[in-house]
Amino acid sequence: MDNNSSTDVARVSALASHYKPVSVANAGVTLTEVKGLTLWQLAAWPDTVQRVAQGVATQLSLSAAPGFGKVESNGAVSMLRIEPLKFWVIGSALTELDANDGVIIDLSHSRTHMRITGSHAVTLLNSYLPLDLREQSFPVGTVASSAFHHIGVTLWRSADGYELFTPRGFAVSVWELLVESAAQYELSVV
Repeated sequence: MDNNSSTDVARVSALASHYKPVSVANAGVTLTEVKGLTLWQLAAWPDTVQRVAQGVATQLSLSAAPGFGKVESNGAVSMLRIEPLKFWVIGSALTELDANDGVIIDLSHSRTHMRITGSHAVTLLNSYLPLDLREQSFPVGTVASSAFHHIGVTLWRSADGYELFTPRGFAVSVWELLVESAAQYELSVV
């Protein structure tokens, strides 16, 4: 077994003891933990960021590297520009990068991935996030780093819903807040 590979380590959900599936017809909010997260962070230097980002996008079969606060996806893998010099790659590992160009870090075990959907998803999220989540301001393919009840999080609006990435150590706190607040809208947990 290769101790350096995150895919060889058995992963236990941070939410395992708090995840209680509940099915409600016509739920206004549906919460889901998306398991098996493969998340790599790519950080490049100011003079290499465009070249490195385009090289990674090509390696991942994406049409282009994403612009600021945007996401490029091909269905199997997504590349998110979370900061001016940082990208996240979800769904694929990255190969080594020359230290003169930047650095790659496997963050797969450090985050919990939650999906929020439903007719009241935006209302629920705006109870905690200081972001304008209206369609014209935060369309599909947009990503932002923000604070959720004093916890640094990343929110991506995908075609499937709102993808919320929280630090693993705070996942239970965020989950409990979401579950408690979503109850007023009829909550499903799947």
